[in-house]
Amino acid sequence: MVLQPGDGAVTLCRVGNRALVRADTVLIRLPFSRILGIATVLLAALALAACGGLLPKTSAQRSYQPLKQTAINKLAEMGSSPGSAMMIRIFKQTSEFEVWKQTKTGSFKLFNTYLICAYSGGLGPKVVEGDRQSPEGFYNITPALMNPNSNYYLAFNTGFPNKFDQAWGRTGSELMVHGDCSSRGCYSMTDEGIAEIYALARESFKGGNAVIQMQIFPFRMTPQKLAQYSTDPNLPFWMDIKEGYDRFELSKTPPSWDVCEKKYVFGLSSPDGTPLNAQATCPARGSDPLLAQLTSKESADDAAFKVEVAALADRDAKAAATKQAEADELAAEKARGAAIGGFISGVFGGQPASSSEEPAPTTPAPTPMPAPSGA
Repeated sequence: MVLQPGDGAVTLCRVGNRALVRADTVLIRLPFSRILGIATVLLAALALAACGGLLPKTSAQRSYQPLKQTAINKLAEMGSSPGSAMMIRIFKQTSEFEVWKQTKTGSFKLFNTYLICAYSGGLGPKVVEGDRQSPEGFYNITPALMNPNSNYYLAFNTGFPNKFDQAWGRTGSELMVHGDCSSRGCYSMTDEGIAEIYALARESFKGGNAVIQMQIFPFRMTPQKLAQYSTDPNLPFWMDIKEGYDRFELSKTPPSWDVCEKKYVFGLSSPDGTPLNAQATCPARGSDPLLAQLTSKESADDAAFKVEVAALADRDAKAAATKQAEADELAAEKARGAAIGGFISGVFGGQPASSSEEPAPTTPAPTPMPAPSGA
């Protein structure tokens, strides 16, 4: 093999039974048969992936698998393309992983919903390293967070801890979305699922999009669902991120987010356009085209939340009363049984009312005297 300076152009030419390959900044002299073999293996692998097959975990080419033609066709049908902007939503409780793609109109449409194979912990955000909890909140995925060499097939980092997490001193690392169906604080997908999600993200970045917003919720943020967790200590946090959920539901475009006063804020920026201070007082809100719709929705949701909380409290009170009545009746039955048993014992002196057998003697029978002689 001979390495020589190159001019960056990629060229192939055959010289006898050898080939010159100019790639990037080096000229590599390889036997033509070897080049042909490498190219054949690579093309066959990529063709397999394109036709619906999945490259094995041992393949160094697995992160380059192209999108299936069916996925490309679906994107075209919805007015989108592989290189268009992308957004992710996760709902823990139902194990749903949504991929949204921007269409020609500028709004986003749901491309596909994938089943989360496994995630760690329960509902609520991650707080500290080792709590085995999967994060919740808003995160920005960038090309630097993509991991093509993951031991879990393919992966990308969630970006935890983000600006909000850091403001609260929350700790944790290597919290990923990956394949392999196993989780210790991560969101795990099937290998087939992560292969397509990874390819969609890769193509979105190639299309010039610097960030993919990922929104992670415990469940769909409806007033009815929130009412079920009205006493949960995480409710204030969930009410905070609900605004981001509502903004997307209204506009079908990812909301801009930042952090001030140690809380998420949406559609809010500093007067000079610089990032907000996570600990400082939030600035005054400027013009917000969604504010009127958002205020109306939040007012309706708040009213529905209160009605649902009252209904649930009434239901729980009735259930508790029914349970107490059943317990009282059971206790009364036991008391009645004990009273009847005591009455019978008193009437019959503690002996059974009747018996077919004679009672056993309590003293031995006297010994008969001997008969007189001559009798």
